[in-house]
Amino acid sequence: MSLVVMKFGGTSVEDPAAIGRTAAIVAGRVAEGKRPVVVVSAMAKVTDQLLRAAAAASTGDRTGALAISSRLRSRHRDTAAALVKVPADAAALQNLVDQKFDSLDEILRGLAAILELTPRISDLIVSFGERISSRIVAAAFLERAIDAAHIDARDVIVTDSQFQKAAPQDALIEKRAHEHLRPHVAAGRVPVMGGFIASNEAGITTTLGRGGSDFTAALVGGALSADAIEIWTDVDGIMTADPRVCPDALRVKIISFEEAAELAYFGAKVLHPATILPAVKKNIPVLVLNSRNAACEGTRITSLAPHCSSPFKSIAVKKKLSIIDVVASRMLMTHGYMKDIFTIFDKHQCPVDMVSTSEVSVSLSVDSNDKLPAIAADLSQLADVKYEGRKALICMVGEDIRGQSGMAAQVFTAVRHINVRMISQGASEINMSFMIDEDDADEAVRSLHAAFFQNPDPTIFDVEARKPAEV
Repeated sequence: MSLVVMKFGGTSVEDPAAIGRTAAIVAGRVAEGKRPVVVVSAMAKVTDQLLRAAAAASTGDRTGALAISSRLRSRHRDTAAALVKVPADAAALQNLVDQKFDSLDEILRGLAAILELTPRISDLIVSFGERISSRIVAAAFLERAIDAAHIDARDVIVTDSQFQKAAPQDALIEKRAHEHLRPHVAAGRVPVMGGFIASNEAGITTTLGRGGSDFTAALVGGALSADAIEIWTDVDGIMTADPRVCPDALRVKIISFEEAAELAYFGAKVLHPATILPAVKKNIPVLVLNSRNAACEGTRITSLAPHCSSPFKSIAVKKKLSIIDVVASRMLMTHGYMKDIFTIFDKHQCPVDMVSTSEVSVSLSVDSNDKLPAIAADLSQLADVKYEGRKALICMVGEDIRGQSGMAAQVFTAVRHINVRMISQGASEINMSFMIDEDDADEAVRSLHAAFFQNPDPTIFDVEARKPAEV
């Protein structure tokens, strides 16, 4: 029997109807003879609301924080009541939900008293989303004759103590997965666990960062050497562009690990950037599927994808970026100068997306955040510094872009009416990126999509989906 790790995002567990669909999908996998391990996110929007409750409590607004918690309690109780009808099971689940929210309220009251929201407390508060949703989903599975067993993800996913974006400890995760998950799988049960949440070796709650449920699924899949990792979301798979921007965007049927990783890092929200790494190590295929359209084949991500006659597979956009210009005419060629620049970014734990250099300046793009003034102040000790926000990075991904003559000319002809601020291609054979004003991003994507996806390769793209619109 093949072992499959199935991750369901927030929209796949957002309400009783969505959880019912999820249960049907899992039951279908069991009926096919597969052995699922299920990873679920918090219900849609719950993590955001928990963060708002934490923020309110940290400013002393105890009433506001507890009001948010009360609304969340009602939502989870109503969902549980709609899903579990057996009286004894329903009462036990309602009691469990109340216990969790009682604990959350106690933490929020304490936070409102001390008025200091540390990363450790923040992780503990947001963990309640997955801790409760996974319990409700496991109970819903049992109600629907799926032999499920709830597993606390913090017993399996072990990380360091970098709260809010902890780094997983692969060897310990593999050991814990075999201890806590493998026996259930061997017995024919379906383990259900929350994504995103973890703990350090001392048992203190940590998280893997926003979107980390995908990462949890990949870590579990790698630890158990799964036959496949399925990421269930609310879209049909990886698309050639955001369908909200390009209504004629096509589903990508198959793509390589390397291409998918580039797209995920540069803004394709359908997949968390770290998801690919554990799968690559074990050569485990990843499938991106739609829980609202389970019949769709989705996108299959494998180590090697078939050759594509179209130059690009997809266009991703990363917004809310800033460009930092560092100008030092007498220092640029000085030994150690570049090292000094990047040491400053490392000090502030600020990753750099793109770098461009000239004879007298260095331009870097970073996520816009509140650290920029401090970064600029440190850089000003080395050179003249200025930065500007509201930028967007357009990333075009396809196989062997660098080996195709005239490709850059075609790309920039398509966006000749848009001012391009920075360009990067040489570092990657599969990625061509450039920076523009954020307000121009949607127009740039539409122009590029019109130029490069008029005659898509049917072996790679779902061209059949476009035909009805053309009739």
